[in-house]
Amino acid sequence: MKLENVTGDGAGPAKRWYDDACGTAHALELVGERWSLLIVRELMFGPRRFGELRAALPGISANTLTQRLDGLAAAGIARREKLPPPASVQVYGLTPWGYEAEDAIQALGRWAARSPGHDPTLPISPASLMLSFRTMFRGSDGWRAAIGFRFDHEAFVVRVGGTLDVTREDPAAADVVLAADPPMIAALVYGKVPLDQLPIAVTGSTDAACRFVDLFALPPKAPRA
Repeated sequence: MKLENVTGDGAGPAKRWYDDACGTAHALELVGERWSLLIVRELMFGPRRFGELRAALPGISANTLTQRLDGLAAAGIARREKLPPPASVQVYGLTPWGYEAEDAIQALGRWAARSPGHDPTLPISPASLMLSFRTMFRGSDGWRAAIGFRFDHEAFVVRVGGTLDVTREDPAAADVVLAADPPMIAALVYGKVPLDQLPIAVTGSTDAACRFVDLFALPPKAPRA
């Protein structure tokens, strides 16, 4: 599906917070404001409508979301796009350079998951959960499968092979489809709660679902000082 870019890639400078040439300092100027990096996270699997972004980020106001999207567009990280007919609605997506932020998000996620204060039982969005799979994947030893996920208003397919590929699409043809709220899937995959003890609707191979769970683990906690 071809999207029409309605804003360009953004040419405005990022806010100058630090008198520092370090790339880390500039990264904070680009995505360091509250919500900015989480908006980038939510756009990692393709463009989203404004209302979809608000629903995925409970607590953000419409005004703040507008400001952050404008800032990300000005920095060349995100852009406004228009879906082709018959939809013809405005969505927000990442630029090619914006997508490159995934490596940094994954590195931060792996590092922060080791924090003694990290609570994996807190709410999590579907996109965040899918990105965590790409972050915490340990390899499949040659096993190949397609695992589908259905949430209230989103669906994904995770294809397991030598790498892990995640796409937002209908999972009807997957080997197994798991339908539940994202925290229940997180409890299954990272909390290792048995499948039959969670409110998850399963269609297809339960063996494939259980084998999928074994491909992921959170890193050990860092020792407290």
